Amino acid sequence: MTTIRRLDHIAIAVTDTDDAIARLGGGLGLPVVCREEIEQPPVRLTYLDCGNALIQLVEPLDEETPIARFLAEHGEGLHHVCFGVDDVPSGAAALSPDGTSPSALGSGRGRPSAFVAGKPPCGVAIEVTEFRHDEDVEEAPGWLDPDS
Repeated sequence: MTTIRRLDHIAIAVTDTDDAIARLGGGLGLPVVCREEIEQPPVRLTYLDCGNALIQLVEPLDEETPIARFLAEHGEGLHHVCFGVDDVPSGAAALSPDGTSPSALGSGRGRPSAFVAGKPPCGVAIEVTEFRHDEDVEEAPGWLDPDS
C-alpha cells in the first residue's frame, strides 16, 4: 500500500492554452505558477494555483500524441487526477489494480511522474508524482490571497 500525501493536480485537456487561461485563470482568478513544454510526449503544461492543489492545462503539440487523440474523441475536459507520493514507481504499482509497474516515467515541474496502469477507476486516469514536502507544504500557503 502506498501513502498518498496530497492531491497534486487535476489535469484538463485543452486545445488552446491561452484561451483556457483566459477562461479559467481570468474567470476564476487563478494565477499561472508554471509553464513548460516537454518533449515526450510533446505537450505544453501550464499550472494554475488553486491554493492547496493545482490545475494542470495539457495542450498537445503534436497531432499523434495520446492527449491529441483524447481531445479528438472526448473534447476538452478532465483528463486525469494526480496524487503526490513518496516513491513514484512503487506508488503507481500499488495503485494499479493488478500491481503492474508503470511502463514509463514522465516529468512535469521537474518531478518524476507515472500513470497508473490498468483500467481507470470510475473512468478517470490516475497519475502519481513525487511529493516534495518543502515545496508542497512549507512553501505552499494552502489558500489563495485575494489581495495578491
